[in-house]
Amino acid sequence: MANNDDVNRLIDLIYEKIEDAKAPALKPGMSMVDRDETLDLLDELRAQLPIEIKRAQELLAAREKFVEDAKRDVDRMMRQAELEAKAKVSESEVLTAAKQRARDIVAHAEDRCRQMYQVTNEYAEDALSRTEEAVQMALEEVKQSRVRFRNASAAKMQEQRDKLNPKPGQDSGVDSNNTSDKI
Repeated sequence: MANNDDVNRLIDLIYEKIEDAKAPALKPGMSMVDRDETLDLLDELRAQLPIEIKRAQELLAAREKFVEDAKRDVDRMMRQAELEAKAKVSESEVLTAAKQRARDIVAHAEDRCRQMYQVTNEYAEDALSRTEEAVQMALEEVKQSRVRFRNASAAKMQEQRDKLNPKPGQDSGVDSNNTSDKI
């Protein structure tokens, strides 16, 4: 569970960086984040996610091993029940009781196997779902950050173009009367 806590901690840090980001002057709806810090956090998050996926795969493998072990136990119990039944063939009541006991053991083992299979499936599904949600939230945050960065960058570039290439009729900052006197 420590890896899941690490993933959540990284996501919380990214949220904090974005929430604590300062707004540039005259742009209260925008925020500026330290690009390198945010990318470092996302790289760290990316490194943690395969661990969570590996843990889910290990859990699935453990479930399969459990199912196989349960089947072997059932087979062993069946053979044991059959041997016990053969040893008591002389008495039909004993034989009937042994067969019933064998069926009860098999039914119990199968029921237990189904329960464990269901619990394991639910846990694996939950772990994969949480991992998917964490990845989705991180991806959405990155997309939003990229859009904000592009918008801020485009606005800044336009502002610089406007300064360098004023439109006719706009004040360029140079006194046109002064320049004509000097020519």
